[in-house]
Amino acid sequence: MGGEPLGLDGVGSGHHMNSATALEDSYVCAMPYLLIKEMAQDLPSLQRGLHSVLAREIVRGHGVMMLLGSMSARQRMAAFLINLSRRYLRRGYSRSDFLLRMTRDEIGSFLGLKLETVSRVFSMFHRDGLIDIQQKQVSIADMECLERVFAQGD
Repeated sequence: MGGEPLGLDGVGSGHHMNSATALEDSYVCAMPYLLIKEMAQDLPSLQRGLHSVLAREIVRGHGVMMLLGSMSARQRMAAFLINLSRRYLRRGYSRSDFLLRMTRDEIGSFLGLKLETVSRVFSMFHRDGLIDIQQKQVSIADMECLERVFAQGD
């Protein structure tokens, strides 16, 4: 998503283990880590910002591991939608109406679920009144209930 860092997996080892595919027209601003690190030594606010970005990525990575390791399919899908909602909101967009850029197969791959499971859970969420989904357009109708599914596995 626009404005998010990419490539932080290479900071420690110098090698990138991940790749990315643009799902829409995008711009990339390459920022050599060593240059940023050097500049941050003279600018405390930049150093704090850099530490904040790195810490957020560590927390995000931990969250993904928890998602894959201990949650039901419904919880994973709820977490995925809640996460997208919060990320869109931080960028000034609607938290309840947004476009899914990923295919259901890509969502399944990301969440460790089969395509059929992703489709089935979307259908269940729609039937239960949590979301309205038309192709790639998602409207979250009941955020509180979606958050309960995430927290309790309902």
